[in-house]
Formats: sequence, C-alpha cells, structure tokens
Amino acid sequence: MQLTPMMQQYMDIKENYKDCILFFRLGDFYEMFFEDAITASRELEITLTGKSYGQEERAPMCGVPYHAADNYIGKLIDRGYKVAICEQVEDPATAKGIVKREVIQIITPGTVVSQSMLNEKENNYLASVFLSETGAGIAYCDVSTGEISAAELSGTRYIEKLINELVKIRAKEVVANEAVSLDGLSEDIRDASGAYFSILGSQYYNQNSAEDAVLRQFKVKSLKGLGVEEMPSAVMALGALLSYLFETQKQNLSHLARLNVYDTAGHMALDKATIKNLELTETLFEKKIQGSLLGVLDKTQTAMGSRKMKQWLREPLNRLTEIKERLDAVELLTDEILLRNNIKEHLKKIYDLERLAGRISCGNANGKDLIALKNSIFVLPDMKSELSACGDPLLERLETSMDALADIYELIDRAVVDEPPFTVKEGGLIKKGYSEDLDSLKDSIVDGQSWIAGLEAVEKERTGIKSLKVGFNKVFGYYIEVTKSYYDLVPENYIRKQTLANCERFITPELKEVESVVLNAETKINQLEYELFVEIRNMIQGFIGTIQSTSAAISVLDVLVSYAEVGSRLGYIKPSINNGDAILIEKGRHPVIEGSIRNGIFVSNDTYVDRKDSSMLLITGPNMSGKSTYMRQTALIVLMAQTGCFVPAEAATIGIVDRIYTRIGASDNLAQGQSTFYVEMSELAYILNTATDKSLIILDEIGRGTSTYDGLSIAWAVVEYLCNSRGRIRTLFATHYHELTALEGHMTGLKNLNVDVQEKDGNIVFLHKIVEGSASRSYGIHVAKLAGVPQQLLLAAEEKLSELEHSGASIDLDKYVPGAAEQLPEAKANAEQISFFSFAPNPVVERLKSLDLMTITPSQAFSILEELKKAAES
Repeated sequence: MQLTPMMQQYMDIKENYKDCILFFRLGDFYEMFFEDAITASRELEITLTGKSYGQEERAPMCGVPYHAADNYIGKLIDRGYKVAICEQVEDPATAKGIVKREVIQIITPGTVVSQSMLNEKENNYLASVFLSETGAGIAYCDVSTGEISAAELSGTRYIEKLINELVKIRAKEVVANEAVSLDGLSEDIRDASGAYFSILGSQYYNQNSAEDAVLRQFKVKSLKGLGVEEMPSAVMALGALLSYLFETQKQNLSHLARLNVYDTAGHMALDKATIKNLELTETLFEKKIQGSLLGVLDKTQTAMGSRKMKQWLREPLNRLTEIKERLDAVELLTDEILLRNNIKEHLKKIYDLERLAGRISCGNANGKDLIALKNSIFVLPDMKSELSACGDPLLERLETSMDALADIYELIDRAVVDEPPFTVKEGGLIKKGYSEDLDSLKDSIVDGQSWIAGLEAVEKERTGIKSLKVGFNKVFGYYIEVTKSYYDLVPENYIRKQTLANCERFITPELKEVESVVLNAETKINQLEYELFVEIRNMIQGFIGTIQSTSAAISVLDVLVSYAEVGSRLGYIKPSINNGDAILIEKGRHPVIEGSIRNGIFVSNDTYVDRKDSSMLLITGPNMSGKSTYMRQTALIVLMAQTGCFVPAEAATIGIVDRIYTRIGASDNLAQGQSTFYVEMSELAYILNTATDKSLIILDEIGRGTSTYDGLSIAWAVVEYLCNSRGRIRTLFATHYHELTALEGHMTGLKNLNVDVQEKDGNIVFLHKIVEGSASRSYGIHVAKLAGVPQQLLLAAEEKLSELEHSGASIDLDKYVPGAAEQLPEAKANAEQISFFSFAPNPVVERLKSLDLMTITPSQAFSILEELKKAAES
C-alpha cells in the first residue's frame, strides 16, 4: 500500500530533520507522528492517538494548537530536544493538490527568540568552541538580543581559560568541533556549562567556509576590519556559530552586526566553584536569586540592566582605569540624589530594547512591540539631557552613545495605532491618515458596516422577535439568530443557514449582498495593513544598530544607578583601588548575611592580607562561629569593588586580584566515581596549579575528608607551599587543625586569627569577632547540642572527650620547627584538645611495647612501673 500524499510529504520532510521533533502544520494544529508523537506525548503529557496513513496499522499521532505552540515547544527545549517548525508556505485556497510545506525554523536551546520562552532577566547564549593543538577559539551570541562576541585563547592553560569562559557566560547550548571529543573535553564542557552540547561536522569548521560566513555576516571584505585577522581559532568558532545559525534560523540575522572581540585578560577569571560557593547570582542549594549577591545588588529598572549586572558580577574588571571609571560614576550618582532619582524614573518607562530590536530584525515583532519601542524612545531626550553636563566622563560617554531615535518615534507615532492587536494579519494596526489607499478602502465599506450595525434594531422592530441577534463568525459570516420560541415569527425572506440546539441562524438576500461587499473589502484592508506594517518594520530595521548601541548604554547606566541606589541605602563606601598587593578592609560586612539578620546587628570585622608579612591568614575557631562568613565577605568585597560597586565596610583598599579561588565545604561526584576527598583534592590541585601572585585564595577546611594523619599532613604542606612558593599568594585558610597555628613566627607571612567566643556555665556564645591568636578547641559537641543531637549521645561524647584529653600525647614540634611546641596550646599538660599527630615516638609507650608480660614477675612489674613513673616526671 502507498502512503497518503500528506504522509508522504511528512516523511520526506522528516528525513532531513531526524534529530528534531517535527511540528507539522495541519490547519490550526501542529501535528507529530510516529516516534516524535510518542516522545511528545510522554514529555508534554498530551493524548496519543492514531491516524491512517495508507498502511494497515495507524500512525501514532498527537498535536498541539498552533496559537499555544510556544508553551509546548518551550517544555521540549527545556528537556534538551530540538524542534523543527514546518509551516504551510502557500494559501490552501489557491493550492493545487496538497499544500506545500517547508521547515521555516529549527529551535534549539541556544536559538530561542520567542518572548514567552525566554527569561527576560537572563541572556540565552549559544556558544561555539574550536579546539586545536595550540589554542582554542570561542564565539557566543544571544539571538534574541543581537549580542555576539569572540575570543582567542592561547598559552599553556588555554583549555582552563575555555572552561572558565563557558562557566562565565552560562550558555544554554554549546557546539564544538570533533577535536573536543577526541581530547576528552566533552564531559568537562558539559559539567562546566550545564548546556545542551553537540559536536558539529568538519564542514562547519572549514577555514574557507568559516571566513566566508564571517565576512558575509558582518559585510566586510577582510578579517582585519573586525580585528580578528590574527585570531584563527576565534574565526573558526565564529564561522561555525554563524553557519549553525543560518541553518537553524532560516531568517534575517542582520541584528548580529556588532562583533565584540575581547581579551580574557581584561576580566577576573572565576571558575564554577567560586561562582557557586560565593553565591554570586543564585543561592547554593535552592538556586534562588534572593539570598545571593545579585539579590542584594539588583535594583535595576530594565530587563537589559538586570542581564548586564549578572554579566558584571561574573566578570569583574582587572584593569585599574576601567574600575576607577565605574567607581567615579557610581560616586556621582550616589552624591547627586536628584539626578539618580530622575534617571531611575526614566528607566522605569523603558522596555527591553535589546530584545525588541531582535524581534524587529527577525521579522517577529508585532504592533505592541512597536508601541513599546515608541514609548521607550519617548523618555530618551530627557534622559540624555540629565546626563549631558553631569561632569562624569563615563556617564557623558553613555549619553553620547544614546540616540534620541526621533525618526523612529515619528514613524511609529504616525503609522501605528496606540493599542494594536497581538496579531498582524487581521487588521486594526494602521492609523487613519497614514495611507490614502487604506483610508479609501475603509471609507468604501463604512455604509455597509453602518447598515449591518443597525440591522438588529430594524429587524427586531419589523418582526417583533425580541431575542433576535445579528452576529458574525469566520466560518459562516454574518447571520441573524432566532431562538426556537420565536420560530413562528420568522419572516418568509429569512433563509436558514445553520441549526443549533436552541436556535436557528438565518440570512437575508440583502444581508448576503452587503456581507459580500464588506468582507471582500475587509480582506483587502487586512492584507494592505499587513503589508504596510511589514514595510514600517523593515524601515525600522535600518536603525537596528543605533537601537542596539542605545540599549547597551542604557543597560550600563541602569547597573550604575542600581549600584548607587543600593550603596546609598545600605551604607556602602567607595573603595580605593590600586595595583599593589595589600587588601585592607576596615569593619567589613557580608553584603548578603547583613541584610538577612532580623534581630541583632551584623558583627563587622577587619581584614589585612598582603604578599609580605600577612600572606596567609590562618583562621581557627568553633564551628558556626563565622569563619566561613568572614572569608566569603572578604572575597565578595574584593569582587564587588572590581565590578565598580561600593562595598559594605567603613574603609577598603583593594590591591587588584586577577583570580578568586574558593575551596569550601564537602561535595562528591558519585556519578563519575569521585569521592568527597577526591573532589576536594582535585579542586585544591586546580588552585595550586593555576593561582598567580595576584590571586586571592579562600580555603575552608583542607584535609578533613581523610584520616587525621593524612589530612593534617596535607594541610601543613599546603600552608608551606602557599607561604614559600612563587612569591607567596594571598590566602585565607580556615581549619580545625590547631597544630598549624604553631607555625606563626616560624613561617614567613603566616598570621593566626581566631573567632572569639565567651564561655559561661558550660555554655558558649559565639561573638563572631575575628581576633589575633589561635583557638584552643572547636566546641564540636556544643554545636551538636545546638543541632538537636540526643542528650544521651552528647553525654557519652563529653565523657569520651574528657578521657582523650587526659590521656593524649603532646606533639614534638621541635623536630620540625624549633621552639614551636612551647607556643602551641595543645602541647601543654592540660591541653583541651587531643592531637593525634605525633611527630616522635614516646619513650614510655615504646618501653611498654617491648615488655613480655608472660615472663615478668610481680616484683619486676612494680620496679618497671616505678622506672616509667620517674621517666614521665623528668
């Protein structure tokens, strides 16, 4: 048996899109068949039915209404599927045979442009990676906004740089050349980015085709004009990215016109662990904005400003001039309250210009989008006026980058009605006076429309049918509706048109004649309005570059205003930035935790770390006392300062940091057979192998995932390595290995700090104050009590602790650091915390081990005990 013509058409199209779920347009529905239907039915929880297709069995089938398709497509994209949209590309009324259909767009996680499928406060990046033996190239874009960037990554650690870039941008989709798979980086890229990942064929990463794609997209004759002539890997990544977009989008991509070629050295590199542990844009466990640094700082008024702030927090600046420029702008906006408030009020009226420009360029914008653009433009002249003479170089540059867009405003204001419909093909879009032809058509049916509008009253009067109604629908046109109780009053000239349960619908010869005139004219009007609207939209496309530069300036201004607003309200200060090594923070506060305290006051603390005498701050103290908070707040203050934000402190001087590393907490990766300790050591190895003398390292417990002997040995070696190698690296190290505190004064750069506690009547109070010196114990049993551990267990633990404390051996530190044992609290006779790490054999213990108890007489035993007693006392 042969397939039906429609199913044969489906099969032919599906053959070219095997990796996609094909949305096949049939009337008012998108239908799916066979495996696509089974998958969609399961993922979307919609009914699976069947359809005859010329074979004995029925084809599995399911469908969704075309007007609600975005919601269903969005769910499939979120689950990692690609969707091919197959539309009717000719009018069914004029088609001969089966209606022609074609795939008009392939939607993937990184190519979503529909407003309903996007998070307005997040970019939706598609990234392309090209890996060679000597370097890597990365290119990424957000099709919805038109942002497109590229970079060349070289040097001995170019793969690490590549991973960090993918972490920074949080791409929704990553495509790469086959070398990535061969080198085993696929899993690393998946883990780092969390993105939908695929390997593209060699045809995408061909040098000639890549260069041609780049030159064609940016309308230049040589790569030199784009600044990428000496960046072969970046060109390959960029060319593949563009080819992939041409293949999937099948539409105008002219808004991808402003290539941002950047150097990774201009920004602080943050790895995935640091972004996660410092909770920059979302909380560690709940993945919420509230409770993160972004949740504190983001008081932006526009969606594009919110996206820009996320970008800034993930890539703090490294260059002194740029940082100071931002800080100066924030200072002026902080001091000039009236200016800040005026700009903030203007920003509230601006829509998402970046994505509006993207929809206009792609031909997806409707009438409401153009009105949103017009309303946004309305406030630009006033905002430019506010900034024009403010006296700050950065703010004045932003004003210059903003265009008043007067021509676009005038065009939309003259052409588009103030409250247009959502659709663009059913009329009601264009203002009277814009087109003479359109006005003439509308005038030609005014009499007919008036006649129909008055028909209901006339017929009620003539027939005496009080329930008579005149209505319209797209299938039957105009009709006169009469309920069954009035059938006996229906005039002879009424012609039955449709029978319903409780009524009949009729038409008269006169109504039919007027309907024909009106509907034919309305069809022409709707078509002409659509053509005029497309013409207007195309005219605006010529201004896309100007709109994009304006929106970019607005997004930066929005972030600066937000920084000033938050800093002013929360009492932040302007930090002093330099290229030195010292980080000095007076009365620093944790920006997030400070805001979450309801009853009480956040305890501020000072920090001083440099690369000379205080390169290693070794922090001891009880659990829950604030060690992690102290270290995190130091890292956050440095990061905030380098994004251009004021900081929560009374004073701060920041020597620029090129990297912030964090090794915090315990985690594992059981899926890949990696234990907690293995993950800890992997993160430590990464830090030690990549940190530079300009970095800042945060270590919270090293070596706690293994035995005490191993752990203390590793922690000790880490301290030595960071204090003595490569000119010392600024480090904050929290530990429960109190033995390490003995190194102060014997290891250059190490300073002991501890968190103060107050003990009274067997209970302790955490003072959260960082003071000089070392802690003597960790109060673990007290923390267990606070956590609700059963009292019976606590009593047993206290008894065992007391037993261990009174029987513990001291440490022979003099073997390693002469004179250190005298400084160590644990080495004293009444040590409160036992050490399990003994550097030298105990002679008493060794003597006991050598005894043969089976051959010793009682008198010999007494003699030996006396001997051992004298040895212990001496």
